[in-house]
Amino acid sequence: MSNLPPCPECGSEFTYEDGDRYVCPECAHEWPQAAAAENPEQVRVVRDSNGTELRDGDTVSVIKDLKVKGSSLVVKVGTKVKNIRLAEGDHDIDCKIDGIGAMGLKSEFVKKV
Repeated sequence: MSNLPPCPECGSEFTYEDGDRYVCPECAHEWPQAAAAENPEQVRVVRDSNGTELRDGDTVSVIKDLKVKGSSLVVKVGTKVKNIRLAEGDHDIDCKIDGIGAMGLKSEFVKKV
């Protein structure tokens, strides 16, 4: 297993060294090795619909009715969700909603309480 950083453009793990640069074979992005050494991990910031930064353990409120995929249930406007966890991927928030259960939410549909 190599210790090369993933591609900052597409996230590919198949990067390789070419002289003093890293190269991604999937998207052809090239970047200097010095830049990767300065910032080894990019900090991802998740923001709610109002632009407020969200963190693990926050309480949020749903700003519009959301249909639960694969079910006839609906998460209503104003539903408070406590103790959220930030996650990677399309749905930024992992949470547990009373009466519905564990699910993922997009941060664009919630606001911090």
